[in-house]
Amino acid sequence: MPKMTAMDAAISILFDEGVRHIFGIPGAGILPFYKSMKNHGKIKHLIARHEEGAIHMADGYARAINTVGVCAATSGPGASNFVTGLYTAQVDSIPILAITGQNVRAQLGREAFQAVDIAEICKPITKKTYCIKEPAMVPWVFREAFRIMREGRPGPVLIDLPLDVQKGEIVYDPEADCSLSFQAQGPSPAAVRKAIDLVLAAKQPVMLLGGGVIIAEACDLFVQLAEYLQTPVVTTYMGKSGIPYSHPLAAGHVGIQCNTRAGNKTFLESDLVLAVGVRFNDRHTGDVATYTANRKFIHIDIDPGQLGKNIMPELGIVSDAKKALSSLLEEVKKRRPAAKPSPWAAAIPEVKASLRRKMDYDNIPIKAPRVYKEINAFFGPQTIFVTCIGLNQIWSGQMQEIEIPRHYLDCGGAGPLGWDMPAAIGAKVARPDKQVVQVVGDFGFQFCMEELPVAVMYNVPFIILVLNNGYLGLIRQAEKYVYEMECEVEIWYDGVNEGRGFDFVKFAEACGAKGERVTDPGQLQAAFKRAQDAGGPYVIDIVLEQSTDCSMGVSIASIREFE
Repeated sequence: MPKMTAMDAAISILFDEGVRHIFGIPGAGILPFYKSMKNHGKIKHLIARHEEGAIHMADGYARAINTVGVCAATSGPGASNFVTGLYTAQVDSIPILAITGQNVRAQLGREAFQAVDIAEICKPITKKTYCIKEPAMVPWVFREAFRIMREGRPGPVLIDLPLDVQKGEIVYDPEADCSLSFQAQGPSPAAVRKAIDLVLAAKQPVMLLGGGVIIAEACDLFVQLAEYLQTPVVTTYMGKSGIPYSHPLAAGHVGIQCNTRAGNKTFLESDLVLAVGVRFNDRHTGDVATYTANRKFIHIDIDPGQLGKNIMPELGIVSDAKKALSSLLEEVKKRRPAAKPSPWAAAIPEVKASLRRKMDYDNIPIKAPRVYKEINAFFGPQTIFVTCIGLNQIWSGQMQEIEIPRHYLDCGGAGPLGWDMPAAIGAKVARPDKQVVQVVGDFGFQFCMEELPVAVMYNVPFIILVLNNGYLGLIRQAEKYVYEMECEVEIWYDGVNEGRGFDFVKFAEACGAKGERVTDPGQLQAAFKRAQDAGGPYVIDIVLEQSTDCSMGVSIASIREFE
């Protein structure tokens, strides 16, 4: 039997499992892993500027092409800098393999240099963690990690590798090894029949599309079922892109922040909700009593721990979304022919058009909704958008028109500022054939901005649209309306950059990228075109009206609108 180092075996398995890119930073505690990766020569590595950037790159990469994202870091602070990214991946169901170096086994538990117990630290925010104590276990732990990340509700796994384990020599035959198989859970026939009974008995049912439908690659089946039933579709924010914006049954988002008027209105008029792949989290439901009043719920999710957690369904079904939707479609076709649109369902396009929020402002400084109007007009449906927490994300959720699944990447459950720049880099590495556009606030840009040189270094072209209002906009609005104050939320400062503080264009140029500032809404599309033609990373600093408020509320029935 062939002998090799444990890390040679690990790299062989990573490649066999489909890994072609790793994002990370080499350090003393992970160098045997890097040596094996270099010797193997078939996996491309991108060196990040911070470990948090590396794991967010792996996250964006995974979301863009429905694969496992892989990142690597050294021991101690290198490993602990993965915590935010693992939490983000866990709550959004993203399969990420985080590989960390560790001090030698004899030093574990002795407070040795950079010997933090990262496996214990990360247990609550991963599907599983390992600290491998025997070199011979390495191949089997790596194989099991891929099965765990992919099986059921996807999520991250961390593997911690003591330095002497990495150097260990083992007996391992790659030709005799293969991926560990698993079977997706399907629904019980009785549950499917009961679900269709409830749907057909309802007067005004809606289908609720969550992020789990996109993760399961089940969007086509979801839309087919909606079309057969002629049932309006509403989405969670994480479900954005799961049904084309232009589809006649697509009513919009439901939520207290990332919502559309038509989405909330349609949901509130329903008497039954067929919800697939949703968590019913607080920013979606708002006041739960209002959300659940006068309607029944069918909740389908691969994770049994989601059923009954936030709302009590009339019927809960544990199932892979694709298998459940296929079974539901098959069952309803046995019962009745394809439905004709009810007046309620047929009116969705008109309702959606009549309730669109105002976007055609000509103001200078620019009002934020106008930016999204120009984004919708200029960028085609094949564009991949990446965005993150803040008013920029909420406006994006309310106003951007997305047609294709996995062309709108957002972190929903954790909301870590700074996620979007490295995630956009990861998405572009995964999809070099696509235009990638990051939509970010001026404060969020400054969190992981150290990753911009990575895109320049590896020639990863993407566009960064900075909505620059000089405020922590979401917190400014909360302070204004909830606490009646304004405290430490303005970040423009006098004396430099025309009194606007940080100069995004100069920063881009210092990194080797290009950029420009836009102050007139009529110049936005021309700037987009220059960015598109630049051939590299391009930052557009869009100077906004400072204090524009964003529509939101505490209940989906009482959203406070601002125009």
